[in-house]
Amino acid sequence: MRLCKSPFLKRKGDEMTEKTVLENGLTVVFEKIEYVRSVSFGIYVKNGSRNENGANNGISHFIEHELFKGTQKRSAKDIAEEMDEIGGQLNAYTTKEYTCYYAKVLDTQTENAIDIIADMFFNSRFDDCDIEKERKVITEEINMYEDSPEDLVYEILQNEIWKENSLGMPILGTVNTIANINGKNIKEYVKENYRADNTVIAVCGCYDRDEMLGYIEKYFGRFKGGNAKKTENKPVIYRKAIVKQEKDIEQLHLCMVSPGVKLGTDENYTLSVINNVFGASMSSMLFQKIREEHGLAYSVYSFGNSFSDTGLFGIYAGLGAEQINDVYSLIYECIEEIKKNGISEKQLRKSREQIKSNYIMGLESTSSRMGMMGRGQLLLGRVLEDDAVLKKIDMVDKERTDKMIKEIFDTDKMSISVVGKNVGKIDIF
Repeated sequence: MRLCKSPFLKRKGDEMTEKTVLENGLTVVFEKIEYVRSVSFGIYVKNGSRNENGANNGISHFIEHELFKGTQKRSAKDIAEEMDEIGGQLNAYTTKEYTCYYAKVLDTQTENAIDIIADMFFNSRFDDCDIEKERKVITEEINMYEDSPEDLVYEILQNEIWKENSLGMPILGTVNTIANINGKNIKEYVKENYRADNTVIAVCGCYDRDEMLGYIEKYFGRFKGGNAKKTENKPVIYRKAIVKQEKDIEQLHLCMVSPGVKLGTDENYTLSVINNVFGASMSSMLFQKIREEHGLAYSVYSFGNSFSDTGLFGIYAGLGAEQINDVYSLIYECIEEIKKNGISEKQLRKSREQIKSNYIMGLESTSSRMGMMGRGQLLLGRVLEDDAVLKKIDMVDKERTDKMIKEIFDTDKMSISVVGKNVGKIDIF
């Protein structure tokens, strides 16, 4: 078996996390959990919409769809029926920085699932007829997304503040770019970007170690890597913006963002604690003041969004158009309050416990743990240990939160977008 040295990253009771690199450059991270009966298997390719350009925007997501349309030996129906026959789950998704294909099955059906997902990954037909059909499906998906103003108001703001960078482009692409993607484009893009050296396989569940390594070598040992020129991401420059988009809807949708933090730093945990206190929970400042005290918005929250080299901190509110002045003023009241008073020790303790609880409970399934391992190894080059994460959350103190509050609540850097009727008449920004 053509494997490099396989050091154990963690050993805890019956759980073991291990990393292995095949000779072709494919990295495999896997965690054995003997008390479950399922196996989750994911393929993470470091390729998303930020790898695209203005001409082919949306091609990564298009390829994700096409891998389910049939291979040389399986039709789209065959793929679905075979996975149903073994009682498994098969799915995929595309982000700005990577694409994931994954399956979850009982431990007795592991090889069958890997056989199906590997066939899709390596042998998809990219048939012209299938591409035309899926073009219509994706166009409808884009239209559906644009009918979701809560998503749209954030998307148009990202596009404007990162206008000079592909990170600002939509994951789905646009109707115009999707119309121009063809089979030749797709095959060339897959050949250039789907490489063993920028792909991670993550496995979690009940399996025999040697047997699993045998399956991976059997189905992925031929995966080629290192033949294409690697390109570095263009530096991301945040540009303050105000965006208004007219839409014939009843509600008004407001989004406010400022520079946040990138993945893989201790500041991520500090931001999570602040976000939880400010607007990410039902007891948060935003929710209590705007919804509970004043009843001015059904949905209001804050969020953090991190990428490999940058990030954003954001605030969202869905409200009646006549409430915009009041809601906008109350958001600023919350901002000024947290800037003035910071976060108390009581709030710190409560927020840390909430975050730790959410983190641990979110990993109580093989698919969740698979996702954590796959994303960590692909984007950060390492798998984060549970104990280390909990320790970093506990290390968040008032000194750290006070310092970050000044940075993320700098209103001079805050960008704003609004979607709804007659937004051009709004002049409070």
